[in-house]
Amino acid sequence: MRNKFTSYLLIILVIVTVIRFYIIFIKKNPDIKLGFFSGTSVIQDESDIRETNQKLTVEIFTPQSRTFGSLKDRPFPVKILITTDLFTDYKYGDEIKFSGMLEKPDNFETDQGKIFDYINYLKKDGIYFLMKNPKIEILSRGNGNFLKSILFSAKEKFLEKMNRAIPEPESLLMGGLILGEKSSFSQALRQSFVNTGTIHIVALSGYNVTIVAEWIMKIFGAIYFVPKNFGIGMGIFSIVLFVLMTGGSSTAIRAGIMAVLALYARATGRNYDAGRALLFAGIIMILINPLLLVYDVSFQLSFLATIAVIFLSPKLEEYFYWIKWAWLRDIVCVTFSAYVFVTPFILYQMGNLSVIALPANILILPFIPLTMILGFITGFLGLIFFSLAIPFGYISYAFLHYELGAIAFFSNLPFASFTIPNFPLILVILIYLFFFYKLFWKSIKKWLKTNFFSAA
Repeated sequence: MRNKFTSYLLIILVIVTVIRFYIIFIKKNPDIKLGFFSGTSVIQDESDIRETNQKLTVEIFTPQSRTFGSLKDRPFPVKILITTDLFTDYKYGDEIKFSGMLEKPDNFETDQGKIFDYINYLKKDGIYFLMKNPKIEILSRGNGNFLKSILFSAKEKFLEKMNRAIPEPESLLMGGLILGEKSSFSQALRQSFVNTGTIHIVALSGYNVTIVAEWIMKIFGAIYFVPKNFGIGMGIFSIVLFVLMTGGSSTAIRAGIMAVLALYARATGRNYDAGRALLFAGIIMILINPLLLVYDVSFQLSFLATIAVIFLSPKLEEYFYWIKWAWLRDIVCVTFSAYVFVTPFILYQMGNLSVIALPANILILPFIPLTMILGFITGFLGLIFFSLAIPFGYISYAFLHYELGAIAFFSNLPFASFTIPNFPLILVILIYLFFFYKLFWKSIKKWLKTNFFSAA
């Protein structure tokens, strides 16, 4: 009876989600006259620092006609992405007065020859307009959410201490690993990650936080007198810490939820329960914001990587028994499973096929969890007493230097990668259908038989 109730609830949620996606997708864009625009708003998120500029997100309200005529027009929140110089230190919660030319975003062609749907990529976050290099005046500070302001402030101080202990470009990689901070990457460095098939390690997704939480769980699990549940608890605590250190962003929260589910499944062996919870979590997230399903690469990457950790990793573990140390075998198996499962998706999204991705990932991925842990330790000790962070900063630097060196070596090989600008979507679908058939077909048949074809 409980299984049937769960099945019907799942079907209802899927139907509601499809309806929600349809309504949001066909909704008319806000009616704002393009050209010169002047307004006052509060910065909605932390500044996105790039190599030559920074991006600010502000929100205004405009009348919006709803899809269904029975609903009256009412103020509709619309976000504007402002691009400005690096000379002023803008912060979350700053009230600013801005004026400049209001534009609509355009899709563009990437270096790999793929058309990037920039319009809908911004739309999923409620951003409909752009403004480049406007005149900006800070009217007041500290107008944001109190908790969010504290989290962003803590993150800023954490990065400041960590960057002080670890020099560039190694500190940039550490920021990308533990906080998804890759906006300051140079184009050349970013392309090196793409060419070697390692761009996923600096994406803010459930993949990164899952592997570091696994390491923490294994470390405590290896201590004889420490209960197993304590190790699991410390792993989950590290995930909560990760979400807080990223400022509690929606992307980090989604990644944290995925990681908790993956950790629960790995620790308890209850893959079915964790898989069902993962499905419900994914549906609820999409129900809240249906555009995530199509236009949020981070969400898609988190979902796929978590499926791999929960379901694919146990099936591949027998092929890694040649690795003598169980802890290393477990980490390699998890990272390899996640890599294999997300590769078709990355290939379709990036259009870049790395022929050296497998050896590059094998040489780099086993060191990533330890590197991330060292980064957390360096940053936190720096907040307490900077001198304590220096030794860990040196150790972190050694690992990061090795990882960047390996990426640079493989990226510079003449045959490292080549471009497939139009990797067939149908091929990606077929690959994942094969994956899902091998992983879930027996369970699906059992589920259908139990819930819909069983005798009354």
